[in-house]
Amino acid sequence: MSSSSNIALRLKRLRMSRGLSLDALVASMGHVVTKQALSKYECGKASPSPIVLNKLADTFKVKASYFLKEPQVTVKFIGYRKASTLPKKDQGRIESIVTEVLEDRVSLQAMTGWPNGNHLPIHAHRISKIEDTEKAAEELRTNWKLGQDPISSMVGMLEDHHIHVIEIDAIDKFDGICAVAVDEATQTQAAGLVTSKGVSGERQRLSLAHELGHLVLKIGHNLDEEKAAFRFGAAFLAPAQVVYREIGTKRETILSEELLLFKKRFGMSVQALVRRLFDLDIISEGYYRHWMMLINRLRWKRKEPSELEPEQSQWLRQTALRAYAEGLITREEVERLLGEPLDVEEPLTLIERRAFMKLPLEERRRILSEQADKLKSHYWEGADRGDLQSGDFVEY
Repeated sequence: MSSSSNIALRLKRLRMSRGLSLDALVASMGHVVTKQALSKYECGKASPSPIVLNKLADTFKVKASYFLKEPQVTVKFIGYRKASTLPKKDQGRIESIVTEVLEDRVSLQAMTGWPNGNHLPIHAHRISKIEDTEKAAEELRTNWKLGQDPISSMVGMLEDHHIHVIEIDAIDKFDGICAVAVDEATQTQAAGLVTSKGVSGERQRLSLAHELGHLVLKIGHNLDEEKAAFRFGAAFLAPAQVVYREIGTKRETILSEELLLFKKRFGMSVQALVRRLFDLDIISEGYYRHWMMLINRLRWKRKEPSELEPEQSQWLRQTALRAYAEGLITREEVERLLGEPLDVEEPLTLIERRAFMKLPLEERRRILSEQADKLKSHYWEGADRGDLQSGDFVEY
């Protein structure tokens, strides 16, 4: 891919991820470039001058070299819920954000030795009827050694199994999406489950389980993909045998107080739990409809009582800080990845290196010469060279 093609791809992606029109981008750059010129850059018909490229970098808070970097992965999207009602502009913005995030995370994976996603069970569970989702959820729990107990942290469990959890600011019409990053050899490098920020914990957990269904299920053409993914998600959060044991195999009535207790137990909304009871034939269709009308009347569809706190992802912060501490990325890069200022001291080795590089050339040469003389005896005496690490200075 040529440099102009790289610039075109990254410029358009950054602009869309920030929700900027061409006019808005021109204004944010102080009108140093025209709308027509930006359009040509995005189409690959022209390349910005170094001055304009640096201004673009400042505007988007990235390095100018970012625009020239060859993309290492292609991001594919699976299971776009509510795509028919999501405005095209918002869909493009979401896809641009997720693509940018996954590409960053693939880079972090590589530099820290974190496993890539080539081992993930993508579309590994074939289903031909809706009931097959129960077996698929059970098999995945078994393969991942999760047992039958409720999952205390969906986010933590997914990250433990090398699936990225990504939260984005999105409009109400967006529920979630699943994305996979593949390299030139079509090998999976990463997978991400995307949910909307600001939702309750129970809604977040089911949304993640739903998107996990889109990731691992190979759904027959005769089935409704959304219904299959929802059934899988509910079965993954609340295994049938556990539900039968704790709620019963047949119920004529069930109290709201019970459902609120089970909501905390399984980390699922009352609405999702009632549907789960119906799917498992624990309650009748008539009683299920009764509960749906009651939930509507109580206005619990969007906001239920006893909402759970949303779970927090730790992988990105933990891995970015590790990469920074090891000198693999700069402070500015960490702040861009985390989207916030970094309130930690710089690693000592970084401070030493930067202080050393600020010295006059002759002074640096003198120090290096003295260190070389001191190391001669160290080598000849057979000292353990493993004690020295790259970037360390010998005391003198």
